[in-house]
Amino acid sequence: MIAIRNERQIEKMRRAGHLLHRALNSLRPMIAAGVTTMELDRAFEKMVRDAGAIPSFKDYNGFPANICASPDDQVVHGIPNDEPLKSGSILSVDAGLILNGWHADAAFTTPVGAVRDDILKLIEVTEKCFWLGAKEAREGNRIGDIGHTVSSYAERFGFGVIRDLCGHGIGQKMHEPPDVPNFGNRGTGLRLKRGMTMAVEPMIAQGDWPVFREDDGWTVITRDRGWCAHYEHTILVTDNLPEILTLPGKIDWEALTDEEE
Repeated sequence: MIAIRNERQIEKMRRAGHLLHRALNSLRPMIAAGVTTMELDRAFEKMVRDAGAIPSFKDYNGFPANICASPDDQVVHGIPNDEPLKSGSILSVDAGLILNGWHADAAFTTPVGAVRDDILKLIEVTEKCFWLGAKEAREGNRIGDIGHTVSSYAERFGFGVIRDLCGHGIGQKMHEPPDVPNFGNRGTGLRLKRGMTMAVEPMIAQGDWPVFREDDGWTVITRDRGWCAHYEHTILVTDNLPEILTLPGKIDWEALTDEEE
């Protein structure tokens, strides 16, 4: 059953989302060569707990950390460690929290020092995939409209759209129905209604889309070892443009979804 949120519930999710935005933004200046992902993990946990919230990833199905920190060819679910980051790498940070019983979930990919232009393009296209896909999340549209838009844009640049992982509904649980794939056919799938809340999260690879899981049981890596970027926000479906619950402030949708390349 797909939950429809009322105004009181939406406000609670909005507060959780805005806190997550602040916590993730506090990590961005820290990400540099020589810093470890365990340092990022500890910093995130401190800020979230100091604000009266709970990091939602820790112990979720046994996950051992507060954030997922996935460099280079790791797609998602990388476990923070004490290995220093290296200049020229990229790092995907995915994190969530619970505030007053409501979840928020978001992710970003950022360069570590100077990276190649083709890698910067991968990050740029992945973020644009999110904005184009999220723009489709309005009442009357279908889940397939989101996925079709994401994959169509990514494939214009020769990138692969990860198919074994997807976005999801979110609310009082981190993962709720519906699944939100990053590929699909327009006009297919669940019809969207106002009040639905979901995490849209394109995962876009340099090469092909197949992946495998490391022996740690968590870390997902591209089979061809192509680097991968990840971008995610928790959104609210409305009868017009969606509200990005994990990104406070006014959004320039026209600029973010301009497809002229």
